[in-house]
Amino acid sequence: MDTARWQRLSPLLDEVFELDPAARAQRLRELRRDDPELTRELEALIALEEGSESFLSEPVVNPHRGPLPGGEVGPYRLEHLLGEGGMGQVWLAVRADGLYQRRVALKLLRPGLADTNLRLRFTRERQILARLAHPHIARLLDAGVSADGLPYLALEYVDGAPITDYCRDHDIPLATRLQMFEQICDAVSHAHANLIVHRDLKPSNILVTPAGDVRLLDFGIAKLLDTEAAPEQTRTGVRTFTLHYAAPEQIRGEPVTTMTDVYSLGVVLYELLTDAKPYRLKRDSDAAWEEAILSHDPARPSQAVLHADDGTTTRERERGRDRERDRTPDPGAVRRRARALAGDLDNIVLKALSKPPEQRYPSVEALAQDLQRYGSGRPVHARAQSWSYRFGKYLRRHRWPLASGTLATLVLTAALGVVAWQAREAVREATRAQAMQDFMVGVFEGAGGTRDGEPLDLRELLASAVERGERELARQPRALAEMLGVIARLRTGLGDYAEAKLLLDRQATLIGRADTAPASLRLESLTQRGRVLRLLGNPSACITLLQPELASARREQAQLPPQVTEFYSQLGRCRRAHGERQGARQLFERSLAIRRENGSDRVGEVENLMDLAGLHADVGQTGTALADFEAARERLRREAGDRHPLLIDIDRNISRLLRARGDLAGAEAELGDALAISREVHGTAHATTFAVKRQLATIHVDQGRHAQAEAELQENHRRLASRLGPRHAALAASHRALGLVQWQRGDTDAALDSLRQALAIRRAGGDDAAVANALLDLASVLHASGRPGQARPLLLEAMTLQNRHHGASSAVLGETERRLGEVEIALGRTEAGLARLKHALERLRAGYGNDHPRSRRAELALAYQRALNNAGEDLATISLAQLDALAELPQDDLELREVAWRARAYAIQLRCYGPQRVQALQQLQRLDGQLRQRQPEGGVVSRDVAAIRTGCKADATGPRAVAGD
Repeated sequence: MDTARWQRLSPLLDEVFELDPAARAQRLRELRRDDPELTRELEALIALEEGSESFLSEPVVNPHRGPLPGGEVGPYRLEHLLGEGGMGQVWLAVRADGLYQRRVALKLLRPGLADTNLRLRFTRERQILARLAHPHIARLLDAGVSADGLPYLALEYVDGAPITDYCRDHDIPLATRLQMFEQICDAVSHAHANLIVHRDLKPSNILVTPAGDVRLLDFGIAKLLDTEAAPEQTRTGVRTFTLHYAAPEQIRGEPVTTMTDVYSLGVVLYELLTDAKPYRLKRDSDAAWEEAILSHDPARPSQAVLHADDGTTTRERERGRDRERDRTPDPGAVRRRARALAGDLDNIVLKALSKPPEQRYPSVEALAQDLQRYGSGRPVHARAQSWSYRFGKYLRRHRWPLASGTLATLVLTAALGVVAWQAREAVREATRAQAMQDFMVGVFEGAGGTRDGEPLDLRELLASAVERGERELARQPRALAEMLGVIARLRTGLGDYAEAKLLLDRQATLIGRADTAPASLRLESLTQRGRVLRLLGNPSACITLLQPELASARREQAQLPPQVTEFYSQLGRCRRAHGERQGARQLFERSLAIRRENGSDRVGEVENLMDLAGLHADVGQTGTALADFEAARERLRREAGDRHPLLIDIDRNISRLLRARGDLAGAEAELGDALAISREVHGTAHATTFAVKRQLATIHVDQGRHAQAEAELQENHRRLASRLGPRHAALAASHRALGLVQWQRGDTDAALDSLRQALAIRRAGGDDAAVANALLDLASVLHASGRPGQARPLLLEAMTLQNRHHGASSAVLGETERRLGEVEIALGRTEAGLARLKHALERLRAGYGNDHPRSRRAELALAYQRALNNAGEDLATISLAQLDALAELPQDDLELREVAWRARAYAIQLRCYGPQRVQALQQLQRLDGQLRQRQPEGGVVSRDVAAIRTGCKADATGPRAVAGD
């Protein structure tokens, strides 16, 4: 039967099987009137179902032919087929070249499917398995392509049975089943730590060896969490997950996260506990399963055990009757099993099977930890933590000590010993705390020696505190380490990031030497070091420092939630700064879930909400980001008042988003609020205050108030340089801001000098991404001022650095490549330049979308240069039409508005040298007048339009390129 015919028959077959005999006969009569041939085939299939247990056990549509036993694939000889899945076959094979003797499971792409996406998924499985090394995950032994071009993977051969079959056939006790399930969780957790989601967890992918060890198989549709690629789209129609174990978001086609695997593990756990699936359907059809997964609530496992036969389909009852005849369960055993599942295990399973992902366990580790709490008799997080519940758990956990007087005496003796130990620890902690208090009091008492009338210099005070601490706390390394951490945080708050880094490095050395340093201190020190590296503009070093400690932080999650959540947040911010948005999102969501679960860090929750809003802003989702930031601000005001330092960051982010929308007045007002809070909280000489002033000057540039903006930036720069020194890393941003406003004012020499100083400071800092951005700024001004030959080597160096820092496929390179394409054309390399502009446009659209300002600027550059260089008459006409379309871009977005102005000017310029010359000159005059109203002090766009107008008046031979923004 062909596929099209079966697709028409399948839903009708499901429909008539649901009807009683009378209704079924009536429905068949109706179908016979419309299509007698189809009805005959339908009746034949119904007859087969009623007379054969193997009905539909074989595919209706003929499969493609594939390899045969005895055939060879690469260096392996096939023995027999082990199984087939949606994307491939698995064969038992042996080495045929005699290099060594070993049986392997050889996985091949499904024969007859040439779909490129399936091959890509197959290749990805090889990459995924190569990254995984865990005792409960089947190892990748070899990989290659056969002589017929068939990709294969040689995996460790696991001679075992699906975990549900193994447990049922061997009548495995409940405690052992839970231990085996914890092995699964450990393997999946290892995959998640490597940013991999399995997406197809099911019993047939979880085998148990004869020795009772669990092996996790088949990462064939696993998704790398840190990839930025778009979702897969398969043309073959192969479902990329197993329906019975799919989460609701998979059915709906929504993004897959680690909590998708939590749901699938919940289904597997349900089957392990009940030997049944969570949903009981009248008809076993795909549509019925999808409806159940999306809409129905599963029965509690304890109730499912008591009513094992209720709700099963007619065909399941008929086929299972013979199998169960010789194995009828004892009613008493069923009731005991139901009692064991009732309560905690019911709640654990149902929490894992929650429809909304946010109501499930936030991670596989959390699910495993709840099972461990159940096994040890402790309260589980899946249940409400009432006093009676926790007390009952305590009584059951300690029932024997409480029941025996003798043992109670021993417990009392042990408790007294613990109290004595705790008392000694308390005395030790009190002594350490007193030493810290005496030390800090001594520091401030010693500060009283300043001359009359001179203010207390906080930085000098902190420096003297470090010197004094090194002397007085030399024999107390833990106290010294804590003191250095406190002063480092104060230094960070003052904006002295380099000084804070030196203190934190010294603290890390002390902690490394002390074997008894608590985990909380180690984690706090590590997190602060990562934070300072990010603030210094080096997120890659932050990731290198923090990423290896991710697993140890996860182990401390239950005991140290405040420290672990801050660790996740700081690592996520470093990954966001490095351009790894998806990986950052996972860390922010994990941190937020833990904070919400504990409910003690309301301000920390606001920080994570800001982090997630920032990710929306990064990809141009301005409306969503703006709403999220405003919601975070309202919550912060309720929790912490109107003068919390975080309000400065929120106001600055809202200002950026309003500026992007063209609401300059609103953006200026937000920065006014931020500046007032920063002056009150941090003071006028703090790095945050300077940053707000720089951002406010940028708004004044957008408003055309260039002279005011330059004066503000010069004053800001002088004060910052006098405090930090002329070569401090913080001055790079100040030099850059000055250079850009000087370029807007037309002071090219001053602009180039400022941008060169910014580049020199960035080079001294050693951060590739920051150096690349400084090179791009300088090269842009050089090209726009008529020096493309000097700009070209700078752009090539910037691309090399960005390639090394972000990767060759990153969209970040698109902006640099656009500039380089324009420079190549200016140097006479027209064909190479047009090719670069085209590639830059493709790269930017893939990374940011068609409507992002960066994509629009690249589209404008390509259309302008194609039309200007007469790239074929038809193509030139198309390019001119593109310029006209770009000229209609919305005016409420500041960056898109400038693209529209330029597009309009370029289109008029191209029409100036033909029959529309008079009209073009009039249009240029009107555009020039509009720009003068918008930018009374002039600007780059105004100068370019004026140059085009002058060229049109003076030269009728043809247009000349304008360098652009």
